[in-house]
Amino acid sequence: MMNLKGNPELTPKNLMRPLKNYGIACMSMGFLIEETAPVVWRGLMVMSAVEKLLRQVDWGQLDYLVIDMPPGTGDVQLSVSQNIPIAGAVIISTPQDVALLDARKGAEMFRKVHVPVLGLVQNMSVFQCPKCKHETHIFGANGVRDLAKTLGLDFLGDIPLHVNIREMCDSGQPVVVSQPQSDAAKAYLKIAMEIVRRLPVPPA
Repeated sequence: MMNLKGNPELTPKNLMRPLKNYGIACMSMGFLIEETAPVVWRGLMVMSAVEKLLRQVDWGQLDYLVIDMPPGTGDVQLSVSQNIPIAGAVIISTPQDVALLDARKGAEMFRKVHVPVLGLVQNMSVFQCPKCKHETHIFGANGVRDLAKTLGLDFLGDIPLHVNIREMCDSGQPVVVSQPQSDAAKAYLKIAMEIVRRLPVPPA
């Protein structure tokens, strides 16, 4: 998605240098293993990997550190929430009932470990036919918005199900870079602003 691959270089202090593109420093387990190799780790192996990605990387001066985690309430989420101070969590879900079950569990887990939940984002919210412009809610309408209301959390916005988003992700050109004036890009930017607005002001 960020048009990055390869092995990170090491600094003289034996820290990994994150790979960079579009002004963003990135680190992933995908950079450390073979491209087609699965990551099937649990327990201590997961905690060790998380520790490596957080503390053995030369991050430099960052505006924000964003950690993309898989859905659920497993070892990765618990390890991250217990090992570093987290300013806030954002729950992202499609609106169908099955996905909302995991979204709810995720929100409740972060509350239980005292991580502020900044809000929920509804992904793949609506599909607009590129020919006739008719809109269809393939995965249901407003499921995430309703869940946010039920949980007493903020709803941060919608990301549409759009072919351009998929094409740009596959080509490693984020839509906010490749098509910054598009409705899809504006949806991402609006959500980003909503998230930043809810974060505590960093110390000067």
